[in-house]
Amino acid sequence: MGKDYKEAIAGLERLLSEKGDLKPVAASKVEQITAQLQTPDGQPAFDPVERIKTGYIHFKKEKFDKNPALYGELAKGQSPKFMVFACSDSRVCPSHVLDFQPGEAFVVRNVANMVPPYDKTRYAGVGAAIEYAVLHLKVEYIVVIGHSACGGIKGLLSFPDEGPTSTDFIEDWVKIALPAKNKVKSEHGSEPFPELCAYCEKEAVNVHLGNLLSYPFVRQGLVNKTLGLKGGYYDFVKGTFELWGLDFGLSPSFSV
Repeated sequence: MGKDYKEAIAGLERLLSEKGDLKPVAASKVEQITAQLQTPDGQPAFDPVERIKTGYIHFKKEKFDKNPALYGELAKGQSPKFMVFACSDSRVCPSHVLDFQPGEAFVVRNVANMVPPYDKTRYAGVGAAIEYAVLHLKVEYIVVIGHSACGGIKGLLSFPDEGPTSTDFIEDWVKIALPAKNKVKSEHGSEPFPELCAYCEKEAVNVHLGNLLSYPFVRQGLVNKTLGLKGGYYDFVKGTFELWGLDFGLSPSFSV
């Protein structure tokens, strides 16, 4: 390996003496060779910029260029049928799991797929997304998807309910699903911690579906039957997906 390295460097030096304008290219090559030597298995070290570049090139060649009609329509605007709340966890991308194509789903991803209750100040970002999806994009379904081995739910069950916090944002955020924690501990408190997490991952989805009802335009969509709500759960360990709905018993408002 040492001999090969020295020969490569010597070759680059000869090239530079002939064509000085190749110096930046040569410098990059030297870095690549050095990085390769420094990795235990002799493979090049991970290059995040190169990964992004090759990923986009693959997308452009295999998807964008092969579907001109689709991307031509998307250039005119979007009309997704779904709004999806999913976790930011890198293992549970909803477009990958449910095979959503570009333009099919308006997606909000955050820690533990939380849907906070209506609050113009505290949760304005999520509120803006729901308002835009329901009133402007006119999605037909809002789907909240939980998942197995969720770190946010594990944190919810581990953090104390009251007192000082040890994080700047996480504890306050996951406590949106505190009703789910309370219910699960009340009904399954004797279960081992992993089982508690699994129960809470699903029950938190129901809490979020209930929180959606605090948004007036969501309630109106349900009354008018132009909008539906669904809960989902993806178990990436077992390779299963569950989908369910809740009967909210809504009726049109009236005045006397």
